[in-house]
Amino acid sequence: MKSKVPQMAICYDFDGTLSPGSMQEYDFMRALGEDPTEFWHKSHLQAKNQQADNIASYMQLMLAECKKKGIAPTRQKFRSFGKRIPLYNGVSTWFERTRRYAQKKGIQLNHYIISSGLKEMIEGTTVAKNFKNIFACSFMYDKKGIAIWPAIMLNYTSKTQFLFRINKGCEDITDNTYINQYVPHQNRPVPFQNMIYIGDGETDIPCMKMVHQNGGHSVAVYNPTNKQPSKVSLDLIRDRRVNIALPADYRAKKTLEKYIFAVIDKVAADTQIERYEKIKEK
Repeated sequence: MKSKVPQMAICYDFDGTLSPGSMQEYDFMRALGEDPTEFWHKSHLQAKNQQADNIASYMQLMLAECKKKGIAPTRQKFRSFGKRIPLYNGVSTWFERTRRYAQKKGIQLNHYIISSGLKEMIEGTTVAKNFKNIFACSFMYDKKGIAIWPAIMLNYTSKTQFLFRINKGCEDITDNTYINQYVPHQNRPVPFQNMIYIGDGETDIPCMKMVHQNGGHSVAVYNPTNKQPSKVSLDLIRDRRVNIALPADYRAKKTLEKYIFAVIDKVAADTQIERYEKIKEK
């Protein structure tokens, strides 16, 4: 009987992980004529005054500011705001490079986004086609295609459910039945030990911790322009929430690529060992 091809998943935050800043701070803010610092100040203040989730607050403020400036917040408009979001060095070729390396090792590797940013903007980026799924905040739209209400909001804790969805092979976010059923670990398509989570900040901590504690690998990345890891990264290592902190430099032969390749090697070796151990002596 032919063995199943082992599956791996690399899950990424977006802002500060694949891109240097918050996605709203580029073309979206320019269209509004808004200062990013002022926008986020208003969002945080609104959340505090209304005792609201910060994610709900920024999404509501995006719609309010669009209405004020006469910008129709359609799905296509949001996607257009994502087209020129800058990415860290090497990101454009990273996904295919890692996928090919895993394939050589007999592993099927898929890439996922799990972000508190806006799905529609991520869909507009040049790298969107590389992800098997993009789990991020998104809007509901009326018959005219205008955004009217949040459809999905991902904060630091709600992001973890998508790790379980990947783990169980239940990626339809409207399916609340199978995701809550018990599935034997050997029947889950992507074991946690075959997962890598790459993130940069506080909204990633629960996901980082979950992957790390369940035998996978979590990586804290920081802006490569900094000579040393950020305090957040060092704290994550100290608190055993991540395995390692590295510059967000996705170019070939840089440390991040070498580390991810090493993890792929480990998964391949662990899979082979497990197969040998299942062989019964004749």
